[in-house]
Amino acid sequence: MSTTQRDPRLASMAPEELRRIMRALGYRTQSDLANAIGVSRSSVSLWLDGKVGVPRPVAMLLRMLHGAQRRAY
Repeated sequence: MSTTQRDPRLASMAPEELRRIMRALGYRTQSDLANAIGVSRSSVSLWLDGKVGVPRPVAMLLRMLHGAQRRAY
């Protein structure tokens, strides 16, 4: 795969996408999401505020969970 055709699942995640996927997965609070993926609530808060980028592995995990959930229905 060339550098111009990167897998979009490997990209970081904008706060809006994080918020949308968080809701779609049923996580109502920052603490809910933090506990589910093993990070601190303050990390989730920083991501949602756009102060710190969502780490790529976390973004990939959330996209995979969201994709799996959509296929389950």
